[in-house]
Amino acid sequence: MRTIDWVSGHIRLIDQTALPGTVAYLDVHTVEELVDAIRRLAVRGAPALGVAGAMGVALAAANLPADRAREVIATLRAARPTAVNLALGVDTALAAFDRGGAAAALEAALTVRDDDIAACRAMARRGTALLDQLLPHRSRLTVLTICNTGALASVEHGTALGVIEKLHADGRLHRAVACETRPLLQGARLTAWELRQMGAPYDVIVDSAAAITILRGGIDAVLVGADRIAANGDTANKIGTLGLALAAARASVPFLVVAPETTVDLETAGGEAIEIEDRGSAEVCAFHGIRTTPDDATARNPAFDVTPADLITAIVTDQRVIDLSANEIPAEGPRPAQHAG
Repeated sequence: MRTIDWVSGHIRLIDQTALPGTVAYLDVHTVEELVDAIRRLAVRGAPALGVAGAMGVALAAANLPADRAREVIATLRAARPTAVNLALGVDTALAAFDRGGAAAALEAALTVRDDDIAACRAMARRGTALLDQLLPHRSRLTVLTICNTGALASVEHGTALGVIEKLHADGRLHRAVACETRPLLQGARLTAWELRQMGAPYDVIVDSAAAITILRGGIDAVLVGADRIAANGDTANKIGTLGLALAAARASVPFLVVAPETTVDLETAGGEAIEIEDRGSAEVCAFHGIRTTPDDATARNPAFDVTPADLITAIVTDQRVIDLSANEIPAEGPRPAQHAG
């Protein structure tokens, strides 16, 4: 299953708003359509957004005059501010477009796609190997995760859920526990759907049950994704992640961030500099179009929170393991080459 791909001159992606009831595909022919899909979360997840950004540039380059293409590309780049991968995907393909035109932009976008597939496989290997080191006496693991970090959030396999998928394939997964992930239930709708697809044993819990589940010894490790990792290791991820980290620290449970190297943003020194997207009141005050609060109620709706580096055991990327518990930080050590193209 590919969440997003380039098909016959346009973008095809799974409409995640239709899941779990319907597997529906969107054929995207314009950048305006892609921006709409991103903003309403038909496509979401940091790695998938990076691929979408790169392919959006290829789409604009192939169908619009250069000046107009750059206008709509700027709109695409700003569609969601917290995840660094969207901007990186746009910038990678745009640089190729500047050098070699539409054909070069498409080549770069396809490289971003292929690099993401390879990165997810590498993260799964590194993540499971690290769990072996951290939990050597546990032959089968119960792991907790939040939001959706599987194939739906990337192209194939996923980040944190990709590690869980490999645990299951290796016969080492006792059970996955998926936080429902309010307000849009990406865990209950999407992660549970992916776990069912892979045949993995799982439970869904309400977000507010996660802390007591961790503190009472029901979880061996917490695995989460990331939308932006600062140079000091502070990590932005789906709202609710910080609470999991606090509970895991209290219970001495490993808390692992699994994300591609492209999510590490050395230009952002620390978590206080990460812009947090607020998605407005509608998602909190209503569900599936049905009002769940008084008519005059408003809501605060931050889509992300920031987990300080000192609450994170390690960051697992496709290139390395950053042991934050040993005071390593992302800004240290070798950095991989940027996407080709």
